[in-house]
Amino acid sequence: PPYSALIPLLEKPISVKDLFSENEMIDIIGVTRGHGFKGVTYRWGTKKLPRNTHKGLRKVACIGAWNTSKVCWSVHRAGQFGYQHRTEVNKMVYRVGNKGDQKSSSTAIDLTDKPITPKGS
Repeated sequence: PPYSALIPLLEKPISVKDLFSENEMIDIIGVTRGHGFKGVTYRWGTKKLPRNTHKGLRKVACIGAWNTSKVCWSVHRAGQFGYQHRTEVNKMVYRVGNKGDQKSSSTAIDLTDKPITPKGS
């Protein structure tokens, strides 16, 4: 099978240094922050209709022609905002630090002793 080289690694700890090396170019895959169901004005930034419109003003004025009586896929509509799949390509790994190393974030230019602390810790 194509994954036969990975079978011996199952249920064993893997170090980050085993996966990434310095100056390696990688692609990062993730999802954007979700914001739930949003209207067309918030989601697409369409213009608000005039103040004296009858059934609301945060809408799209015209969503298509009378016939063929179908809404085209390119017309802006309300719906899910955020939580979309994104890929950022060609990101360089500058350094792989060690946990607990107090100098893991210092560089040749910035010699301050500071650890790499992920957001939220």
